[in-house]
Parts: sequence; structure tokens; C-alpha cells
Amino acid sequence: MSSLITPAFFERDAATVAEALIGSFLKIDGVGGKIVETEAYGRDDPASHSFGGKTIRNSSMFGPAGTIYVYKSYGLHWCLNFVCEEASAVLIRALEPSSGLETMRLRRGTLNDRILCAGPGRLCQALAVTQHLNGRSVFSRPLCLSPRQGVMEVSKGPRIGISKATDLPWRFGALGSIYLSRGFPSPTC
Repeated sequence: MSSLITPAFFERDAATVAEALIGSFLKIDGVGGKIVETEAYGRDDPASHSFGGKTIRNSSMFGPAGTIYVYKSYGLHWCLNFVCEEASAVLIRALEPSSGLETMRLRRGTLNDRILCAGPGRLCQALAVTQHLNGRSVFSRPLCLSPRQGVMEVSKGPRIGISKATDLPWRFGALGSIYLSRGFPSPTC
């Protein structure tokens, strides 16, 4: 992988980008860590917010590759996504926290580092992600996204927390990571 993540990195299908993001480093105002879990959502995917067309809520998904799409899940938790090819996105599900640990612990109200960023809602609370980032570029401050170093072994499996297109193996995770929101099924022979 190159030394920088460029807009071309996101100008691909969401599943390719979701897998490639595993092991990348994400910081917001200096707080963050290694991306260890993602999910992909394509334009023709019934589980995607863009499936029914452009609305006020999902308009950021129709922006250029590298646009940030933030939405509230069930009116409770913010979720952070990066737009890929038009109307597709990658949900950032979990980080291995490494920078700004004390800040994340205070924001989350826990000393258990394993669950600081394990799940999209926890991750957004720990990194102070809210609607204020929606529509901005992943290449602008306060975000800092840098590529993974070396080779990562990646697990694949069905997405979780959705009711449509549940069979697509578009959830990706760092193999063996203890920071995932949920483990992956064991491979079958």
C-alpha cells in the first residue's frame, strides 16, 4: 500500500475499500487507533441507506469518494461511514484504541480499553463523532487517516445488526483482534 491514502483509494466498490481499510489508522483530533472492523454497503444493496434514492438524511452518500457520512442509528448512536463509489459507503465498526486513551476513557466512562471502540456507537462516542462531520472530506481536519503498515490477515463474514441482505459477506475484521464488536464465525471445511 502507498504511504498515503488518496481519493483514488475510495473510488472503488465498498467491499474492496472496507477490506483495504482494515489495519489503517484513524484519528480525530489526535484521538483514535487502528481500524479493526468494517462493513460495506453498496448502491444496489437493500441494506444500504442509499438503496431507495437520495434523501436529506443520506445526501452525503451521493457525494464524492472520501466524503464522510454520519447518521444516527435508532436515534441513539452516531455511526461513521466513508463514501466510496457514488452511493456506497463503508461503516467503521471498531478500532483498536491507541492514541488519546485517557480522552476516550473519559468520553466513554470506562477503563476497559477492549470495549472503548468496539462497535460503531462506542467508536463514535470515544472519538466524539457527531453530525458535525457529516458531508466533510475524510482528507480534511480534524480527521487523519493513514494506511496500514505491512500485511494484515482479514476475516470476512456476514454483516450484523441489519435485517436485509444479511447473507452478504461484507463485514471485515482483523483476524484475531480482541477489539472487534463481535467475533467472526469459525471457518468450515
